[in-house]
Amino acid sequence: MKAQILTATLFTAFSGALSAADHDLLNLVMPDAKVLAGVNVDQAKGTPFGQYILNQIQTNDADMQKLTTLTGFDPRRDVRELLVASDGTPGSKTGLAVAKGNFDVGKITAAGMLQGVVTELYNGVTILEDPKSQEHGIAFPDGNTVIAGDLASVKGAIDRLKSPQPLPAAVIGKVNQWSNPQGNNPAQDAWFVTTVAPSSLAPVPKNGTGNNPMQGAFQNVLQAAGGVKFGAQVVFSGEATSDTAEHANTLSDVIKLLINIAQMQTGTDPTAAALVKSVTVTPVDKVVTVTANLPQDVFQQMLQSGAKPAVHRVPAHKK
Repeated sequence: MKAQILTATLFTAFSGALSAADHDLLNLVMPDAKVLAGVNVDQAKGTPFGQYILNQIQTNDADMQKLTTLTGFDPRRDVRELLVASDGTPGSKTGLAVAKGNFDVGKITAAGMLQGVVTELYNGVTILEDPKSQEHGIAFPDGNTVIAGDLASVKGAIDRLKSPQPLPAAVIGKVNQWSNPQGNNPAQDAWFVTTVAPSSLAPVPKNGTGNNPMQGAFQNVLQAAGGVKFGAQVVFSGEATSDTAEHANTLSDVIKLLINIAQMQTGTDPTAAALVKSVTVTPVDKVVTVTANLPQDVFQQMLQSGAKPAVHRVPAHKK
């Protein structure tokens, strides 16, 4: 297995695989982070559906299987909590993934060096780097923490081990809202928060939004957040904050229209129809809340079969 594959596979495991977001992990995040996402792996694997999702990491990834064989590292077992963050710059290749777990640092490092991975000692912490580009790296400050990302972000996180730079209060508030239990609402098993307009995270279309009211409705969203809770019911929750209450109502109407269109296109597919039917949209002042849920066995069937809403077609007449 080539060195760059080992490095990329490790990064994928930590950035693709949060109870409240871990305070130590948040301290490692860049202070200008505007997009964050977390997964509470321990919490997720306590449910059958969560176990199913985590098993897909290794079952469907040949490089991950090789990595497990070579180093004994298994993200399903060894990662407890994951946090990824970005400054939200469109098209940026920078970003950070930090995780808590149990890591055999010596074994993973030795495996990397055997495959030609370049190492760099930075402020007392060894960084494993892709020998070709040397643009991304992975560091283990201790046996319970891993940092992965572009080199500048990894080194910045290492600096913050000794000199934490807290996130803005507004960002911390949003993270706590989605990663902490709130009243009767349990902590999300996986969540995301963006404190910048979601439309700013994607390249601007050449023709802009024009007079398309659907695109325009989403352009007016200033920030968004969401999460998923595993259990007997897989429950999705999300919210989008528009610049005005009027635009929030427009956004709500557009989402409902899209749901109605999807409902007409589900045809005879019962799982797709059940998912579409479960969606609720509620506008309150500037915030639009969207929820959806499905029994975990039904949702698992959709993933296994790659189910997509079936478009109902009228059979052609036989000649």
